[in-house]
Amino acid sequence: MVIDWSVTQVYNTIMAVATGVGLLLILRFASHVNRGRVGQLEGWAIGFAIPGFILTITGTHMSLTWPLSKIGFPFDDIIFGEPSLAFGVMLLAAAILLWRKSNVYMAEGINMNHNKTVSEKLQQELPYLLKPLAYFAAAMGLALFSVAIAGVTYQLFAAPPEEPISGAFADYPLIEAMFISGLYAITGLGAVLFPFILKPKPNKSLLIIIKMAWTIAGWVFVLFGVMNYFTHIGLIVNTM
Repeated sequence: MVIDWSVTQVYNTIMAVATGVGLLLILRFASHVNRGRVGQLEGWAIGFAIPGFILTITGTHMSLTWPLSKIGFPFDDIIFGEPSLAFGVMLLAAAILLWRKSNVYMAEGINMNHNKTVSEKLQQELPYLLKPLAYFAAAMGLALFSVAIAGVTYQLFAAPPEEPISGAFADYPLIEAMFISGLYAITGLGAVLFPFILKPKPNKSLLIIIKMAWTIAGWVFVLFGVMNYFTHIGLIVNTM
C-alpha cells in the first residue's frame, strides 16, 4: 500500500492523549474537591483549558474537513472528530467556569490559599453549575454507545498491516474493533451517568462506576495515543 500523505493530516495521536488527560483531570479535580484540597483555581482552569483547546481545534478541523476520508477512512472523521470537538468544548467551559469562580471568590474576600474553604464552596455550588453541561455530556455518552455498536457491527478500527504493532492484528479486525468500541462504551457510560451524581449527596455506587470507567478509559486513551506516535510514524514511513 502506498499513500500520498501530503494530501491529508492524521492527528488522532494528540487527540487521544488530550482525551485521556481530560478524563483523568476531571477525576483528579473531583477527588481534590471532596478531600478539601483545592485552593487556587487558576491552575485547574489552565489544566482543563489545554486539552480542551487541543480537542476543540483538532475536532473542529476533522469534523468540518474530513481529512481521513482522503486516505480511505471517512467514518473515522465522524468517530474521532465529533466526540473530540464536543469534549473539547466542555473542557473549555469547565476552564472558564473555574476561572470565573476564582475571581468571584476573591471578590468575596475568600482566601484562595485556604483549601478547605474553597473546596467547601465548590462542593455546594458545582453540582448546580455543572447540571446544564451534564445533559450534553450524557447525550454524547449515548452517541459513544452508538459508535461502539457501529464499530463492532462493521468491524471498524482495524489498522493496516503496514502499521507497526497494531498492524499485527490486521487479519483479525474484530479484535481492534472490540478494543476501541469497548473504550468508547465505558467512556460513554461515565458520561451518561454524570448528571445523576450532580447532587449534594450523590449515589456512591454511581460515583464508583464513573470513577472506574473514566480511570480505565483515561489511561488507555493516554497510553494508546502515546503508542500511536510510534505506530503512525512507522505507518507513514512504510507507506510513503
